[in-house]
Amino acid sequence: MEAVARRRQHARAAGGAGAQPGATFLQARHGSIKADEAAPAPFHVDLWFYFTLQNWVLDFGRPIAMLVFPLEWFPLNKPSMGDYFHMAYNIITPFLLLKLIERSPRTLPRSMIYVSIITFIMGASIHLVGDSVNHRLLFSGYQHHLSVRENPIIKNLKPETLIDSFELLYYYDEYLGHSMCGCFTPTKAGSSMPAAALLLVVPSGLYYWYLVTEGQIFILFTFTFFAMLALVLRQKRKRLFLDSNGLFLFHSFALTLLLVALWVAWLWDDPVLRKKYPGVIYVPEPWAFYTLHVSSRH
Repeated sequence: MEAVARRRQHARAAGGAGAQPGATFLQARHGSIKADEAAPAPFHVDLWFYFTLQNWVLDFGRPIAMLVFPLEWFPLNKPSMGDYFHMAYNIITPFLLLKLIERSPRTLPRSMIYVSIITFIMGASIHLVGDSVNHRLLFSGYQHHLSVRENPIIKNLKPETLIDSFELLYYYDEYLGHSMCGCFTPTKAGSSMPAAALLLVVPSGLYYWYLVTEGQIFILFTFTFFAMLALVLRQKRKRLFLDSNGLFLFHSFALTLLLVALWVAWLWDDPVLRKKYPGVIYVPEPWAFYTLHVSSRH
């Protein structure tokens, strides 16, 4: 009985005088509204820096590492250095996302967080396999700026049903895998961007440009950005504003949208890329541009 009484006394002390039932649980999970208004969440410079660094090194640097390291070290029938980069990316990114969610004053329900992280890992794993095979095809003469069926090394395959298998692999890599990797969560509070955030906006926005164009997730990204914009405008009427972390992500996405628009305008009249990317949504991949206009000159 004495132990139970002590627990009740500790609970009252933690909840404070006059605390309502369930208030402690809500504060632990979502944070109190008064606390959020009085002290906005600080800018998580360490996590955003790690995000930016690992994105550039492990994601953007992945195909470069595969081309730089000699084939004698990583034969084509074994994982390449780029594959190991991808494996590290698939582990570090969910970990950083979870750490960022832990520091958020308000979080989504745990079930939604679990589903989002699992979906991201599944999409990244599909992308790992597709990219691994796709990069090995480059050593065999695969031309990234052409469609699967138009590639010289593919269209002569026998039996022809093998071409369908490569198109299925392309679908898993370029569409399903990239789409399942693209999960974002906006935040809200009131603050301004510190100097560290301003310094990270440009490399972060430039990386997201690479992710949107190379990953072919322009529709998903555009929907996410304008959904975030609508949420910001709606909450602004209630005098709720983005904190420094939300401002950083919002400005990074805005810069990404500008860079994608400039990229599309620059390559708008390219006849070869136009043939590979027909239709209204025309967003060429950087590696397709590289194989067409850069590597072909050497």
